[in-house]
Amino acid sequence: MSQNKRKIKVGLTGGIGSGKTFVGEVFNRLGLPVFNADFHAKKCMREVKELKDQICKKFGDEIYKDRELQKERLSDIIFSDYEKLQELNSIVHPFVNIAFKEWVKKQEEMCLIKEAAILFESGANKYLDVVVCVSSSMDLRIRRVMKRDNCTKERVIQRISMQMLQEEKEKLSDFIIVNNGGQLILPQLINIIKQIS
Repeated sequence: MSQNKRKIKVGLTGGIGSGKTFVGEVFNRLGLPVFNADFHAKKCMREVKELKDQICKKFGDEIYKDRELQKERLSDIIFSDYEKLQELNSIVHPFVNIAFKEWVKKQEEMCLIKEAAILFESGANKYLDVVVCVSSSMDLRIRRVMKRDNCTKERVIQRISMQMLQEEKEKLSDFIIVNNGGQLILPQLINIIKQIS
């Protein structure tokens, strides 16, 4: 891509267990910088005082103990109450958005990837040029998360129920990557890069 073209910002999303982080790693190996929104959200929740104050105001001072976020406690609250999850996202997202804008300024590549589970839910897709959705079967997603997080099937299903339906994400996306183990990821990514660059 020529250097006088503006940066193309690509959203990468998918439901929990779809494998979007793995796809993000493949994009990265192809030389495209990847901003992991989940990583930056956790970083902001650890380090940004203004955000920490807002979280304490909404969820109580005990959500931080010795300046450390009580992640399990917070997870128990937000994954059993959809409104609380929405509240947390609405507080955290603006800070993640600021971090993304700062990150974009520092990048030299012309094609940049923003990996985010709640891309559509947060409205972040409005500020991106293209959205790629990673899709997997429900059964495979459940198995992956059970293995990754060492949790029960019921817990995974509960978390999936709190997210936008995979089918809705696919309809709103420009490209879909199938990650069921049957199709190679690399050719799918190369095809997308050719079309957007």
